[in-house]
Amino acid sequence: MRRQQHKRSRACLSLLAALAATPVWGQINVPPVQLPVQIPVDINRTVNGVTDATRVDALRDLRRLRIDTLLRTNRTVLEADPRGAPILRSEVVAFSLTPAALAAAQAAGFEVARTRTLDGLDVSIVVLRAPPRTSTRQALRQLRRADPAGVYDFNHVYTESGEVTPQPVAPAPISVAQSVASVARVGLIDGGIDRAHEVFRDSVIHEHGCASAIPSTHGTAVASLLAGRSASFQGAAPGAELFVADVYCGAPAGGAVDAVADAFAWLARARVPVINVSLVGPPNAMLEQVVRLVVARGYIVVAAVGNDGPGAPPLYPAAYPGVVAVTAVDSRRRVLLEACRGSHVRFAAPGADMSAAATEHPFAQVRGTSFAAPIVSGLLAAQLHQPDRAAADAAIATLTAEAIDLGARGPDKIYGNGLVGEATRVAGLR
Repeated sequence: MRRQQHKRSRACLSLLAALAATPVWGQINVPPVQLPVQIPVDINRTVNGVTDATRVDALRDLRRLRIDTLLRTNRTVLEADPRGAPILRSEVVAFSLTPAALAAAQAAGFEVARTRTLDGLDVSIVVLRAPPRTSTRQALRQLRRADPAGVYDFNHVYTESGEVTPQPVAPAPISVAQSVASVARVGLIDGGIDRAHEVFRDSVIHEHGCASAIPSTHGTAVASLLAGRSASFQGAAPGAELFVADVYCGAPAGGAVDAVADAFAWLARARVPVINVSLVGPPNAMLEQVVRLVVARGYIVVAAVGNDGPGAPPLYPAAYPGVVAVTAVDSRRRVLLEACRGSHVRFAAPGADMSAAATEHPFAQVRGTSFAAPIVSGLLAAQLHQPDRAAADAAIATLTAEAIDLGARGPDKIYGNGLVGEATRVAGLR
């Protein structure tokens, strides 16, 4: 079996090496690790006779390689759940645990690793550490058997949904609009941002999650497409007041469910009406409960659908009911080959052939559904100024009416209601 997997890995790397026509990473839903190959910008076109189906298989195998690398290099804190998704080792998260259930868990040898009181949502999450010599899977089964009415799950790690090429690029010259919707307030659940970057020079930025700010390449790029503004660049809601929740804090095992839940609660306390999540992962009972509460209270949650390919199962939180799930298209208005599909897709937006703010260089080229989501978030933030369910529905309906129908007539599983935010591509590469 290992010999077969090794052969598949070598075949995947050989194929991707043949495809590597330009220096841009295709997104695979884990924090970036160094691999010897890169995926081309125009991955939709035929390269050396390689078919689309073969390229999708390559993307899926590369994702597996990256997850394996993430788990292998962080094995003291991470392991895989039964489906292979990264989880924090020996941790189980419990949603609004009753005193009796907590006492029973402690009596069974579980320890409270940490408690997150989600004041903005009026609930709490308790992270329990498994007893010695008890696997994480056994611990979860034990807690669910002892408290069937409770909500327990693994502490899954959620990961980025797009890649930034390390090579510097310059945005195409644009005529930056002078009018700014100063009342726009928008939230970002991601990595930290480089607030010293020129596109944030005049921005009001609030940060949460870490003892000190730790800029990330992905978070900086997403934030710039959301609210950045400079002489040559602007995001979808230029100059909007930005609330940044860093769920990674520079740690390779960051992005755990309890940190994401805490980020949602912070944004709810601040009454930030639109929340962008360019992170993806498996279904999780905690995350589902938190998202349900946030949406029910009138907030708009916008999430990237992910880049596991058209045949992959849905990724979350994008696939949860009420979430505005966003896919990505290139400059020819073609859906990215690696973008996930499904009935939950609500909109398509630019997600390739464009630039965004970077950390090592002023600007870099980006690709992935990560970078389409903030465009939709910015457009909605310009309409919704306070959390309100009716107003949120109206804002989404207005954007739906403005969407450019692509693909099959009417809503479909590839483009959703159609393309929005195409005008923002002027901030990117031509």
